[in-house]
Amino acid sequence: METGKPDNANKERATLTDTVEKTSDGAILYDTEILNQISDAAFTPDAWSSATPVGGALRSGGRGNTLIVSDGENEFVLRHYIRGGLPGKLIRDTYVWTGERETRSFAEWHLLARLTKLGLPVPRPVAARYRRWGFTYRADLLTMRIPGIRSLAERIMERPRDREFWRGVGRAIHRFHAEGVCHADLNAYNVQLDDSDAVFLLDFDRGTLREPGIWRQKNIARLPRSLNKIRSLDRRVAFSKAEWNELLEGYFSESRSA
Repeated sequence: METGKPDNANKERATLTDTVEKTSDGAILYDTEILNQISDAAFTPDAWSSATPVGGALRSGGRGNTLIVSDGENEFVLRHYIRGGLPGKLIRDTYVWTGERETRSFAEWHLLARLTKLGLPVPRPVAARYRRWGFTYRADLLTMRIPGIRSLAERIMERPRDREFWRGVGRAIHRFHAEGVCHADLNAYNVQLDDSDAVFLLDFDRGTLREPGIWRQKNIARLPRSLNKIRSLDRRVAFSKAEWNELLEGYFSESRSA
């Protein structure tokens, strides 16, 4: 594996070049603007100069399936797809094969590539892999790491946030909805912010592009449930109806100005 031009990784309206390379038991989809070549080894911790399990800043459900990896110059996020909840206890990381493009990793790579080209604040996709066994497969995804981001959950645990903070989160979510992006797991850990309060969304597994509809209201309604759950675990967290109304004000202000 050799990296190409990492300085291009975070540019808005970026150019991505998708290449599929077949392997002995599957395939790898990767961006040749970032990687000159790749192999199955890139999806194992030993291939990297460092590999650190993800903690709070990029929390992924606490299931231990995500690593921050580095080649000495650039940092990436490596995620192995695993199931959560009860299905995850029975079938941890195996999915039913329905076609290459429908694999969890390839589907998320293509969606992230589309969002990156639109200039939306998401991790740039680098590589996706699946390994197939008959009617089942396993999958992995490699993305560029966005430096300095922490989850919305962490930020509100630190101290109360002002109205502009919450309105900024609302405006950012509206940007995605305006492009027809439905995030399948819009929670307080997948909404991330940097030190300047710029908002990013992570983890687009099972995300979709849709026409305008009632799904937008249903989608954003997932977020307060996540925030209220965090508050129930730590009463120091400043989240109430007032903060939620500020977020909605930011969201609908974008609708009014569109």
